Amino acid sequence: MSLFRLDASIRVEGSASREIADIVEREWRAGNPDAPVTRRHVGTEPIPATTWGAAVAGSYLPAEERTAEQAEALALAATLTDELVDAEALLFAVPLYNFGVSQHLKSWVDLVITDPRMGPRAEPALAGKPAVLAVVRGGNYSAGTPREGWDHATAWMRRIFADVWQLDLRVVEREFTLVGVNPALDSFADLAADLKTTAEREAAEHGRLLSSTRLAA
Repeated sequence: MSLFRLDASIRVEGSASREIADIVEREWRAGNPDAPVTRRHVGTEPIPATTWGAAVAGSYLPAEERTAEQAEALALAATLTDELVDAEALLFAVPLYNFGVSQHLKSWVDLVITDPRMGPRAEPALAGKPAVLAVVRGGNYSAGTPREGWDHATAWMRRIFADVWQLDLRVVEREFTLVGVNPALDSFADLAADLKTTAEREAAEHGRLLSSTRLAA
């Protein structure tokens, strides 16, 4: 079983989203020791902001009329889609940035959707594939907190991955990752530790499921 993994964090060392995804991958690897992994680091190797526009414009033109930029953008969209289609399991590691979707993930999603296999008129090329989305947030946005409802990213990612692309999706979420970094959050150290333990346990469970079975919706 091959794995596709996407990381959207702009950090490598100290990245909380990478840490959670590493647990998922470790458990998946235990059941697939020799399987290949395709990696896409959109946070540290971002897709240029102009690529999506070039791909959209080029998609309305015959191949011979496209500019070099348009042709390159559509070729990249095809490559990104190939990475998804060719994988048998998918893992996405995404932090919450400024209460919304990482621009790097959004640019990647937008470009993938320009590929004819992933567009709104196509049968979903990824339907039924098992996937895990690892989400981390610096603060706490759960029900009853002062910032409940401020996370404008996770619901959108669920819509894309589970509803539009019809992946068989599980989500693991870790909050309060800035506890120990931001002194204003020091009083939440015990809660943050509990949330971290819970997220790590769920990540391990999801990784084992990703390794062995189709995930339940």
